[in-house]
Amino acid sequence: MLLHIPEVLTADELAHGRMLLEHADWTDGRLTAGSQSAEVKRNLQLPQHSEVARELSALVEQALRRNALFFSAALPNKIFPPMFNRYEGGMTFGNHVDNAIRTDPFTGALVRTDVSCTLFFTSPDEYEGGELIIEDTYGLHEAKLPAGDMILYPSTSLHRVMPVTRGTRLASFFWTQSMIRDDGKRGLLFDMDMAITRLRQEHGETEPLVSLTASYHNLLRMWSEV
Repeated sequence: MLLHIPEVLTADELAHGRMLLEHADWTDGRLTAGSQSAEVKRNLQLPQHSEVARELSALVEQALRRNALFFSAALPNKIFPPMFNRYEGGMTFGNHVDNAIRTDPFTGALVRTDVSCTLFFTSPDEYEGGELIIEDTYGLHEAKLPAGDMILYPSTSLHRVMPVTRGTRLASFFWTQSMIRDDGKRGLLFDMDMAITRLRQEHGETEPLVSLTASYHNLLRMWSEV
């Protein structure tokens, strides 16, 4: 499932985040890459233990907690602490697949990467290039979203970031271990949840809707790994 989630950040959160990112101390992004990814990764990142990165990570996690669309799509069990990157001057990240398992740098907990997210802090007109290209069985998908918006996609997807040839691209990226490991099942539950929401808005809490909601929760119970 590939999903564009609009306005994850409020205007105030976005402005504060931009201020922190623009005055942060950046390091070579290859320091956190695996051996294969490091061969194609050319960007800058914030050290996760830095004060700025931790404040920004808390800001993003706060926004995620109140976002019903993110919860419905990702069904989060664990969220790897959000990280932050910077692309400029031709920087790029070639084709790669995210590591299947990551270690939380603060707790040591292992996190399986089921769902990948990129949250944009800069608008498309602020830079040229920098498109996130995601490949799946239906072909290539391009994401270059408004500041404050987020793209969500399966971590199994081959993806890349095109070279940034003008301006600066600032973003947060992170992974979620879902309660539902399988992307197909997660997608079915998301579609059902969206249908339930629309039916409730249009018709209220009808008896058939109660039955459909019960089926949603029973499927979640059946498939959940929590």
